[in-house]
Amino acid sequence: MTVTLNDSAFLQACRGQRPAHTPVWFMRQAGRSLPEYLALREGTAMLESCFRTDMVVEITMQPVRRYGVDAAIFFSDIVVPLKAIGVDLDIVPGTGPVVAEPVRSWAQLDQFRDIDADDVTPITDAVKALVGELGSTPLIGFAGAPFTLASYLVEGGPSRDHRLTKQLMYSDPQLWHALLGRIAAIAGQFLRLQVEAGASAVQLFDSWAGALSLADYDTYVKPHSAAVLASVADLGVPRIHFGVGTGELLHSMGDAGADVVGVDWRVPLDEAVRRVGPGRAVQGNLDPTAVFAPTEFVHARAAEVLEAGRSAEGHIFNLGHGVLPATDPDALARLVDFVHEYDVS
Repeated sequence: MTVTLNDSAFLQACRGQRPAHTPVWFMRQAGRSLPEYLALREGTAMLESCFRTDMVVEITMQPVRRYGVDAAIFFSDIVVPLKAIGVDLDIVPGTGPVVAEPVRSWAQLDQFRDIDADDVTPITDAVKALVGELGSTPLIGFAGAPFTLASYLVEGGPSRDHRLTKQLMYSDPQLWHALLGRIAAIAGQFLRLQVEAGASAVQLFDSWAGALSLADYDTYVKPHSAAVLASVADLGVPRIHFGVGTGELLHSMGDAGADVVGVDWRVPLDEAVRRVGPGRAVQGNLDPTAVFAPTEFVHARAAEVLEAGRSAEGHIFNLGHGVLPATDPDALARLVDFVHEYDVS
């Protein structure tokens, strides 16, 4: 019998079905801790590697070959679409995205133009090549959510308290909504190009949304994240929405248009299922630091997640955030085998 993409455990779980085994993949699995990734990337800047078709394909495939995960996550970075349209930014090792001229005024919005397919040809070429290599394994495309990208743009880089971001949000809501509207359009266009090139699902990363209260999220952020998710609604691919520290926002993030809500490790998965509400699958949520513990402990914690996931309409096993750079790849390989063998019938 020929196995097709539609038969994949990952896509079945996204649709709220019960596949033969719980599907598993890891955020930031494409690189970070893999020695073969570090060897390939040596001497090549992060953003440069994101625009090199050959490197994107190879790095995306590495964890699929090593772990046998149920989905590949496209190797890229959330600031790639901004770089593609000419925003002056870089990813500084040890720091993260750094913006040359932080956004402070209406005049600066002109730089946030629509993405043209020609802006990201190396990236869509990589998607097409990956689809050919992956066969029946789905490829997940992704984009950064408007709030998280706006925070980098306004702060000029990573921030612990998002003070400047919230200052703009509260003091000039018209400029704020105009900025997020532009970012949402760009993120939506970037996701659409990935799906049209062959991606089977998309994930919207809102890494910093946990810095917001529910009221602020609903007022200042949710409409723009909803616009991104709506931009690919007609393409029929599952849409995953994930944030860190977003336990109080889970229902609202699902309500923004997600088919699957990603859950970090701070909320027990069965409680997260209750908060998300019916009609959506969940993804998560083992603490990324748990994999540094002895194997017996890791697997015991994974079993707790899998048991809690029984209450979900569909469950995709994942970490509660990305793979940490010091993670032992063998620990992840053992974890994949454990999840695949665990009986949740």
